[in-house]
Amino acid sequence: MLLAGLALPAAGGIGLTAKDTAEGFDEIPDDFKTPPLTQATQIYDAKGGLIAKVYERDRTVIAVDQMSPFMRQAQVDIEDARFYEHGAVDLKGVLRAISKNAESGTTSQGASTLTQQYVKNVNVEKAGDDKAAVQEAQRKTLGRKIQELKVAIKLEEDLTKDQILTNYLNITYFGNAAYGVEAASQRYFSKSNKDLTVAEAATLAGLVQNPSQYDPKLHPQAAQNRRDVVIDKMVENKHITEEQGKEAKAAPLGLKFSPARSGCITAEAGMGFFCDYVRHVVKQDPIFGKSAADRKKFWDQGGLNIHTTLDPDKQAAAQNAVSSNVRVTDSVSAAATMIEPGTGKILAMAQTRPYGLETAKNQTVVNLNVDAVMGGGNGFQPGSTFKPVVVAAALEAGLSTTQEYSSPNKLEYPTMKTCEGTWKNDARPKAVVPNESANEKGPYQLKEAMALSVNTYFVQMEQEIGLCSVKQMANKLGITAKASGKPLEEVPAMGLGVEEVSPLSMANVYATFAAQGTYCAPLAVAKITTLDGKDVPAPAGHCEKVFSEDTARALNTILNGVTESGGTGSALSLEGDRQIAGKTGTSDKKRAAWFSGYTPQLATSVWLGGPAGGVEMRNIVINGKRRDEVFGADGPGPIWRDAMNQALRGTPKKSLPMADIPDPVRKPDPGPSGTGTGSASGSPSNQPSNNPRNNTPRGTDKPNPDKPNSDKPNADKPNADKPNGDKPNADQQGGAQRNTDRPDATAPSAQG
Repeated sequence: MLLAGLALPAAGGIGLTAKDTAEGFDEIPDDFKTPPLTQATQIYDAKGGLIAKVYERDRTVIAVDQMSPFMRQAQVDIEDARFYEHGAVDLKGVLRAISKNAESGTTSQGASTLTQQYVKNVNVEKAGDDKAAVQEAQRKTLGRKIQELKVAIKLEEDLTKDQILTNYLNITYFGNAAYGVEAASQRYFSKSNKDLTVAEAATLAGLVQNPSQYDPKLHPQAAQNRRDVVIDKMVENKHITEEQGKEAKAAPLGLKFSPARSGCITAEAGMGFFCDYVRHVVKQDPIFGKSAADRKKFWDQGGLNIHTTLDPDKQAAAQNAVSSNVRVTDSVSAAATMIEPGTGKILAMAQTRPYGLETAKNQTVVNLNVDAVMGGGNGFQPGSTFKPVVVAAALEAGLSTTQEYSSPNKLEYPTMKTCEGTWKNDARPKAVVPNESANEKGPYQLKEAMALSVNTYFVQMEQEIGLCSVKQMANKLGITAKASGKPLEEVPAMGLGVEEVSPLSMANVYATFAAQGTYCAPLAVAKITTLDGKDVPAPAGHCEKVFSEDTARALNTILNGVTESGGTGSALSLEGDRQIAGKTGTSDKKRAAWFSGYTPQLATSVWLGGPAGGVEMRNIVINGKRRDEVFGADGPGPIWRDAMNQALRGTPKKSLPMADIPDPVRKPDPGPSGTGTGSASGSPSNQPSNNPRNNTPRGTDKPNPDKPNSDKPNADKPNADKPNGDKPNADQQGGAQRNTDRPDATAPSAQG
């Protein structure tokens, strides 16, 4: 009877003996735990707006009171009309199957109850994406059927019929990527299940037997015929009247189909890249699982409400700024990240090119704002925006805010200490770092050197403190490796910005400056709950003090000078004369241009360049305008200004804590300057004109620093390199780095 009723072949064809079957029965656990069903996850912005709905299986689990009574009745009538009368096994159904199979000479009809079908569906659900496990769960063997039967018997003891039916309706597949009745209702009729009519409920109930064959979108007539069979069953079992049945059968299918839309590609307002970043956070943070497989399972399981830090207003500001200054069809792209100082919250993440897979429409899924491991590329050279990292290390090492170096027009890279030894300029001829123009020669003090972005000054500063100090400060500020994941290289051009990084990393460096030396790890997820409101552990914000407030005040003053008259960023003032601090940066051959800056409330880093890093921004058309060349001040700078103006509009105006740093006394022209050379001891040939350990007091705050004396808005560009490469692409001889193009433009025009 069992073999006939379950539509199985003869016992001899199963490969099981009676002994195998008995042992298999004994090994079945007494209790059967239904796994949490995979459901859709909703990702929200900081104000509760939906960013995207993502899922491996589109399912929304609902309770019995959220289901249409017609749906429940229709499913029972077409699949197991005696469901509420029999136990786990329907003996009458088995006998009927025996009779039908005997008449036909086949095993064409089975007698599985709805409870048994539910058990099978649970086994398939537990198998997940494991194809072998799915096949095993669906295999028609006597052993498998006996296992399902025992579990079904146990379920009938522990759950009510209504509970089993509810579970069944939540797990069953209805075709077109819709799992469960709620997702199916939304897919085919764009409404909640509780609002279905008799005809609509019958349509869905008829799909379960064969979702492909009865697909109402592809096979409307077959679907309607199947629907009418279900309606007849409902009339036969007196769940609806004959009049209701006639009315339902007379109705058209009435589809209002909503295609399956899943993933970050559905995100609006340019939020797709941030959505993808959140996915990477969940799949990599150990709080969501010990292993990568555990975290993937957590993500795939879904059923979460993920509340993020993304501020929709600031996201709109960043997106408007990159989109209005650079066109999607341009050969270059722009990316911008905004971070809240003191919390690490990522408030915006925008880029010119839209999120998507259609390259013909200039779409991409590469997030140009982040490191490769988080879905980004290999990063871009930050140019002179990295120089403040050198200054932070120097001030923490005890150097003065009025530190002065000879800063010759050209300088052979001197010997420098590294974390593991010594870097020597062994190239033949020796590698040289030049300043931009022939009249750019020292001596310079710190504030003016930063405003003009004097290369040789910062190389001498690096030598004074050692490359290890620079690397360690970069680590404290969150730059522990290149964007590609490769280790940072301790070479003198490090301080000139040749190590490829991401806009997110640079935004967070400047957020640390704004937060008075408090570094906070970037934070994208604020809170996670299950769909029924239970809290799920999420990453906690991590902040720590990485340099003193004296250093922070000095950095504010020095970087504010960059945006004052004579600085490279002097044209980037904000509405309402908000106090700002920042730095321009332009990589060699104009392959990348940057502006990173901040107010007390907001830090933003903007990058501009070729997405693959190979576009030289000379004689180039951007946003419909031809440009002779692009610098940090006139390329990404206006994007930064537009984004910050819109993002801060209507917010209180706050001042940065400043230090009292006197302007240098102008010295007579030192005359022609040749190439300076590092001495054998590793000290610069031109020694500093003041004692580097004689600190100038930095404790006095003042709202505005003295303006630098230079009126040359400089554009910086460090050592030549491919922005997406691993090594600084300068001529490397004996480990030396050479600038193969002009490292720092200080033209008297408004370039920066």
